[in-house]
Amino acid sequence: MKTKKIIIVSLVFVSSLFLVWYLFVKESDYCISFKVKTSTGTVFQGINEWSTSRLSSNNENYVILEKKNFNYIKQEMKNGKITMEYTWDINSINDSVTNVNVGVKDISNSIYNRLTAPFFSTSFKKLQIHKITDFRNGLNKHAENFKIKIDGEGTSEEVFVAYLSLKSVLQEKAQTMIRNDAIITGFLQQNNIKIVGKPYVEIQDWNLDKETLDFNYCFPIDKNTDLIENDIVKFKTIPAVKGLQASYFGNFRTSDRAWFALLDYAKRNDIKLTNKPLEHFLANPFNGGDELTWETKIVMPFE
Repeated sequence: MKTKKIIIVSLVFVSSLFLVWYLFVKESDYCISFKVKTSTGTVFQGINEWSTSRLSSNNENYVILEKKNFNYIKQEMKNGKITMEYTWDINSINDSVTNVNVGVKDISNSIYNRLTAPFFSTSFKKLQIHKITDFRNGLNKHAENFKIKIDGEGTSEEVFVAYLSLKSVLQEKAQTMIRNDAIITGFLQQNNIKIVGKPYVEIQDWNLDKETLDFNYCFPIDKNTDLIENDIVKFKTIPAVKGLQASYFGNFRTSDRAWFALLDYAKRNDIKLTNKPLEHFLANPFNGGDELTWETKIVMPFE
């Protein structure tokens, strides 16, 4: 009889602890999980872009409260009197699949949602499932626009280049290149300096927290060229770079998706890399055609 009482008291105690945790400590009211065939960084960028689009389409204002690399992001969303928190846990499973867990909390109705969501199809639950499903479908559609192949260890060729030093946010790297393309190609043409290969982008600094880039936009030229001093266009040798290599097929605007894939691969395989990828664009986008045939070789140097 005494043993039975101990068991009952223990069960009541454990149940009480669980109830207190579930109602008052647990971070989210409801959790939604799904898998997508892309990298953690692509998911992370997708969350930012989706949040921006929700402001214009649904008047939802998202603010980042906390983030950790490309694996975690916590947001506050306000829309009129409604305040919500979204917590995204993003984890790479293999070369092509990422698991995403989204925790949702309604600040004003948290306890009610926790009591009802597991058992009833409430308006809160249906709305959140619809929103996250919309995000997942958009991400899957985006992932259809490019292909990435991890090639393993690779080494780039040493190359002599004319280059511009540029800065941009991560999402506008390609636009920044396009805006400055006429400057460097016009300079080379005016001075009868022949381009002898496809362009490179050499990342000098990638601030993952601020999502900013310092990079060189480079065109290969003959190393015996008579050089002309210029305040904007410079010349240098890019040494051969040894690192983890990927082949990216798609629009150059989103070639950073391959960077994310390389970082995920390196993390899973305990490979130390520097965040200074070297991109070699092997197609000319001005020729048009199927973007999935536009190839870029990307080497992320070993640390």
